[in-house]
Amino acid sequence: MKTKIASVVATLALISVSSLSAQEATRPTIAKENIANITEPLGGKPSAGAKPSVADLAYQVAYQRAFEAVIWSIPAVGAYGFHRGAMDIGAKDNTILAWSQPAKPNAELLTANNQSPYILSQTDLRKGAVVIEVPAATEKASLYGQIVDHWQITIADVGPSGLDQGKGGRFLLTPPGYNGPVPAGHIEVKSPSYRICFAIRSVKSANATTEDAYAYAKTFKMYYLDDPKPTQFIDPTDIRFSTLPFYDERYFEDLYAIVSVENPNPRDKVMIGMLATLGIEKGKPYKPNAKTKQAMRQGAIDAYFYLLQRFIHPDASKIWWQGKHWYDGLFSDANREFRWETDAMIELDNRADRYFSAVNFPRKLPKLPATQYLFALADKDGNELQAGATYSFVMPARVPVKQFWSLIIYDLETFAFIYNPQQRPGLSSFDLPKMKKNADGSTTLYFGPKPPDGLESNWIPTAGKRPLPTVRIYGGTEEFWDRSWQMPDVELVK
Repeated sequence: MKTKIASVVATLALISVSSLSAQEATRPTIAKENIANITEPLGGKPSAGAKPSVADLAYQVAYQRAFEAVIWSIPAVGAYGFHRGAMDIGAKDNTILAWSQPAKPNAELLTANNQSPYILSQTDLRKGAVVIEVPAATEKASLYGQIVDHWQITIADVGPSGLDQGKGGRFLLTPPGYNGPVPAGHIEVKSPSYRICFAIRSVKSANATTEDAYAYAKTFKMYYLDDPKPTQFIDPTDIRFSTLPFYDERYFEDLYAIVSVENPNPRDKVMIGMLATLGIEKGKPYKPNAKTKQAMRQGAIDAYFYLLQRFIHPDASKIWWQGKHWYDGLFSDANREFRWETDAMIELDNRADRYFSAVNFPRKLPKLPATQYLFALADKDGNELQAGATYSFVMPARVPVKQFWSLIIYDLETFAFIYNPQQRPGLSSFDLPKMKKNADGSTTLYFGPKPPDGLESNWIPTAGKRPLPTVRIYGGTEEFWDRSWQMPDVELVK
């Protein structure tokens, strides 16, 4: 036993010596010389002949910090867009935006759906705890969505797969440090932030209408616990509802609005310190000078193109079917969550990738999620999709879904619906009765500037924009999730 212990100790000692020797080998050798002959210290300044890469280093630092601030804050600014958009159309805290029809291009949202009407709202918990009365699922409609904090971290899933399990209930949203009452019959949802928002879909059943889904949405109630005023509703169906981030100096106005309200998370103190050098500091007015604004503007622009480049050229782990060009649009972190935070770090780039193109995700992905989104980033020949071209996509006759599928063509540059005279962002299995089918029961869908002759019912207009085809699967079965069922790639129509 003593021999074994001695052997282990000797081995460890050898490793330590080897490691130390390796470290010493990388250091410059200091020759033994007469100290009287030394004229310069080692280090302390760049090597001889070095020059700054730019003349205006103050501008360069502001630019660099602005660029990194965008990458860091994408989730928070995306969530704030809901607040800004709601205020712009006259909503107040606890006002519920309920679409009477599925969203159209004037709903300027990241990768929105165009089948189930939305229910959106936001509030400020600095004014007190808020009650949301969530309706139970009925034979005509149910809910799917999330309540998120200002970092877009889900604090409560809603609906049959959520906290209420489809039974409905009173959610009491409480602010940081809340120690007030929780009335009987209420489910407390503790928020780490003051501003929260939710985006929920009113999903109609097979035997229901869109009117049924809208009527169901209006059974929501939302009010401050100590001031239970009647809930106010706005129908934004025919109103421009702008929520997208501004990738210029305005981005930092939104960021200031966030920082000036929320308490900093200890993990973010380094970035908060950098923001202060840009004039973004809690409790102080926001008055950046012209040079700082220019640095912010360019930083936001470059961050946008950096993230767009990463989106268009994702790593191979996001490929859904090997040998094809469909990519996972619901990718999560290693824990099947949407935080990208480990004990050692925050994976800033991966987190930014996620929230660059979409908003509001479930707390955790189950084995068989309720929905899936697949992006086509190239045609069958591997060529990137181009503006002005016409493409076709064949949806097989049999699609393994319990609910429905849809094909939406987003603008690749904004991830929003494309404005077009037809007000048609996409087509779905609900539209099959109006579309022309192939002899084998499959359906060929087209997207491009103009419809093929006689096939307008199968066409989605792109209005000259670079397209992002996205197939959305609702209620995918095991056959979809184990990837044994496959779709063909998009093809260029020549």
